[in-house]
Amino acid sequence: MSSESGVRPRGRLHTSWIAGAAILVTALTAVSTVLGLARDVVIAAVFGAGGELDGYFVALGLMNVALGLLAGAMSKAAVPVLSRQYADEDASRRNRRRSSTTMSVAISATVTGLGVATLVMQLFAAEIVGVLAPGFGPAEAESAEQLTRIVLIATVLVAGTNLLAAAAQSRRTFFWSAIQGVPFNLSMIVAAAVFGPQYGVTALAWGFVAGSAARLLAQLPPLRRIGIRIRPSLRLSDPDFRAMLRLVPPLLVGSAIGNVNTLVDRAVGSTVGDGVISSLSYAWRLVGLADTVLIASLLVALYPALSTAAADTAELRRLIDRGLSATVIVLVPICVGTAVAAGPVVETVFQRGEFTADDASQTATALLWYAPAVLALGWREVIVRASYALGDTKRPVAVAVVAMVVNVVGDLTLGVAYGIPGLAASTSLSLVVAAAGNTWLLSRRHRAVEVEALWGLLGRTTVSAAATVGAALGVAWLVRDTPAIAQVAAVGTVCLAVFAGITLLQRGPETSVLRDATQLLRRPLARR
Repeated sequence: MSSESGVRPRGRLHTSWIAGAAILVTALTAVSTVLGLARDVVIAAVFGAGGELDGYFVALGLMNVALGLLAGAMSKAAVPVLSRQYADEDASRRNRRRSSTTMSVAISATVTGLGVATLVMQLFAAEIVGVLAPGFGPAEAESAEQLTRIVLIATVLVAGTNLLAAAAQSRRTFFWSAIQGVPFNLSMIVAAAVFGPQYGVTALAWGFVAGSAARLLAQLPPLRRIGIRIRPSLRLSDPDFRAMLRLVPPLLVGSAIGNVNTLVDRAVGSTVGDGVISSLSYAWRLVGLADTVLIASLLVALYPALSTAAADTAELRRLIDRGLSATVIVLVPICVGTAVAAGPVVETVFQRGEFTADDASQTATALLWYAPAVLALGWREVIVRASYALGDTKRPVAVAVVAMVVNVVGDLTLGVAYGIPGLAASTSLSLVVAAAGNTWLLSRRHRAVEVEALWGLLGRTTVSAAATVGAALGVAWLVRDTPAIAQVAAVGTVCLAVFAGITLLQRGPETSVLRDATQLLRRPLARR
């Protein structure tokens, strides 16, 4: 999906383009997410939520740190640089070659750096696992060490995938980046269902590597169409690559901080009991559904638009307001429904096979305390991407450090004292702090958020949310004796209907998001 004839959209056309792209990405991502949910259901049925699976999640956490140290930072830094290249580009071969050179250097440098980091981690896997999971016994630690060495192979594959997807997104091409989860999740489902019963969690680790390779292959088709050709190059003097590098250090720290939070959660969880890490991970996967399908899809289209509008304060404010309004409209009813129906949700999704009633109870407890994180996560992402688009990466990192301290302190106090509720509540609190802190700094430093309009949005949202909570609790009580899936359907329907209804009655500016969404859904997707 690309813009027409090099014309850059502005004003309402800009909004329509973003909304259209977001709907396309949402539809494609939904397919991947359904398969992702199926993957988690299969894993839960085959492995339950025990110590064996805890080791697999610890291994994934270490791999994510490696990605967070370089790959995530490079892919985020690539979008604004490549988007500005695209805005300045004409039909000449020289300008198209400029982007190819920048991406070739970025991928070559990232893969080289991650290759070295991966080799070091392979050599010291045993010592690293001992730090990341101090509560593991000898058998669990040995299993986690083996799994770590396997999944680290995927680090370079995922890094290449993220950078190629960033290049396509900067060219307003979203299909292949949105569809990449399909081959990955199919690989994981086959690994768990077919090979898991015989080879245990080792099958999951190799399935992760195979799925990561499939994701990378899915990013190759659009390269020729968008005019970017990748060749090995370490020409580090390329000016646009150096512009990326200037964005990397604070992004690097910011990415690492998010992964440190997860590692601390799992380190403390390993001392609480078997299955705690798995229960937290299952619950967080459910929280991530809304973020992956809805907010991440919006940001795929919104981030390049913010980058090209960075010099136009009025347009930037309008885009941020639009993004926050959409986030609130979508995520608040999901937050309420998740909290009220946490038990039925987990029972419906996971409770089968080896996933016992005790596993479901632990996971539901985590999901209840994770519920506020649904909105905080989406809100923070919109604000942070706006800061990145403005070239401000230092302030989001400062906020991330504060949020990390909140999470770590919470884990070591509430987590140790209360177990799963304390660990999940600490994560939610840290994300709320991050969302509020980033919003305040973006408003104070860049005047990119209209404070009066923001308080109005929050006030109206509070009224709508309060009414939704009351209605959801009443319906949950009325249907408490029905099957779990019926309870989820009833609570979910009421949350969506009541929140939308009260929001429309208040007639705030955010109601335009509901009206525009309805209009867009009525149009044939092919016309956009």
